[in-house]
Amino acid sequence: MFDGLWRKYRDSNIASRFIFINVAVFVLSLFIAVFCILFNSPSTAVYLMSLFELPASVETLLGHPWTPLTYMFLHAGPFHILWNMLALYVFGKIFINFYSVRHFMGIYFWGGLFGALFFVAAYNIFPYFAPMVDETSLVGASAAVLAIVVAAAVRAPDYRINLLFIGSVRLATFALVTVLISFLLIAGDNAGGSFAHLGGAFAGWLFGWLVCRGADAASWVLKPYDWLCALSSVGKGRKKKKKGNFSYTKSNRNSDYEYNARKRNDEAEIDRLLEKIKKGGYSSLSDEEKKRLFDASSK
Repeated sequence: MFDGLWRKYRDSNIASRFIFINVAVFVLSLFIAVFCILFNSPSTAVYLMSLFELPASVETLLGHPWTPLTYMFLHAGPFHILWNMLALYVFGKIFINFYSVRHFMGIYFWGGLFGALFFVAAYNIFPYFAPMVDETSLVGASAAVLAIVVAAAVRAPDYRINLLFIGSVRLATFALVTVLISFLLIAGDNAGGSFAHLGGAFAGWLFGWLVCRGADAASWVLKPYDWLCALSSVGKGRKKKKKGNFSYTKSNRNSDYEYNARKRNDEAEIDRLLEKIKKGGYSSLSDEEKKRLFDASSK
């Protein structure tokens, strides 16, 4: 069973991999809760969960500095994770049509971190929340998901999605309405979650704005990941290294030139397709152009 799940994970796209991770963490938390209850220690499960939830209290946050990362993979219940993962699956596929795998990783963490920033800031700035700061915490991938929605809307505002009972709407319209609803729900029972949603929406807009202007918006948030990958590749290189002299031949140089030329041509073609989407919407692409854009986003 575990081999099958691993193969499924390995062969999935980046959005599905993040869904796998979220579900795995949720199932693990359920097992821990059941185990603690069987030993008459439900408080232990609550304590263990609190170590990875994002606290509203700055003092508690300083003692748990990892929580701005861990909270975005935790969920409070089955319906909480169901709706978040359903939205991540649907809008993650749309996002990948217009961005790269690396961008997806970057926007997920952008949304989660900005959501954490807005949540903590709101509870420590507005006097209304002062009595509840010490008892409030945040879990869920909602901020990251909303960042994905807004970033996709920035890149392809005219892309149309079909909503139950409503029909076809522009992605930009859907994103704007979702952000407005989050703002209006600040006065509700889930005020902290609503502030996190607004943080995720801001992150999505900023991310999309930067990418559209040629900036590598994913670079700063993925630096630890890049460092680990580089460290891993160095370790593998040392294991495989053999004694002897190394030469840099003319054929190597020619291969580099050809690769760079192909890369420039591919980038120019993707820019052309994105400009065509901007003017006429995603539906203006031919089937061959859609396939080309999808193949490029999967690399």
